[in-house]
Amino acid sequence: MLTVHHLGLSQSERVVWLCEELELDYSLVRYDRRADNRLAPDDYKALHPMGIAPVVSDGPLVLGESGAILDYIDRRHGGGRFSPDPADADFAEQLFWFHWSNGTFMASRMLAMVLKLAGAGAVPFVDDRVARSRDLVERRLAAAPFFGGDRLTLADFMMVYSLTTSRAFGGGPLSDMPATQAYLRRIAQRPGYVRAMAKAEPGMAPMID
Repeated sequence: MLTVHHLGLSQSERVVWLCEELELDYSLVRYDRRADNRLAPDDYKALHPMGIAPVVSDGPLVLGESGAILDYIDRRHGGGRFSPDPADADFAEQLFWFHWSNGTFMASRMLAMVLKLAGAGAVPFVDDRVARSRDLVERRLAAAPFFGGDRLTLADFMMVYSLTTSRAFGGGPLSDMPATQAYLRRIAQRPGYVRAMAKAEPGMAPMID
């Protein structure tokens, strides 16, 4: 049995959404963050040597890292439904956004947040990278219905969390990104996303604006 260990307000939201879109028979175990520091509780940290979300188990396998987990589940349990074939016209775009989400976008935003918390003030290099990232996202969604192209792909599962729930830890509204807002509203209407958010973050309205 595939088990998703979901830490509230974390990247493991992506995994719950993928499982719901694939309509898999899976088990969901939800963990609340600690009240004192908003970090993962000790029982979650014990799941994987890195001690961070996301984590899934599938029989004897225990797997971490968002991208690896999404790729594994889609290929192992979903028949590659959300992974374009190399011959697909959208193959390269899907790869870019799938890896760029955590490799550049989330990394830049987290660096900006850490510097702010440390009282470092404005760091032009970091601020410029964040601004360029937001512009790149907006231009992509003004040109294509999904990050990977014409259909939902793993790139969207990676990017949506980066644009929505992750902003609970810092990040302003998306009022200057109309194409991005329109995209997120479309995503928020998907039955699989609705089911996933109800299970992953019960009582919380998706942060789509």
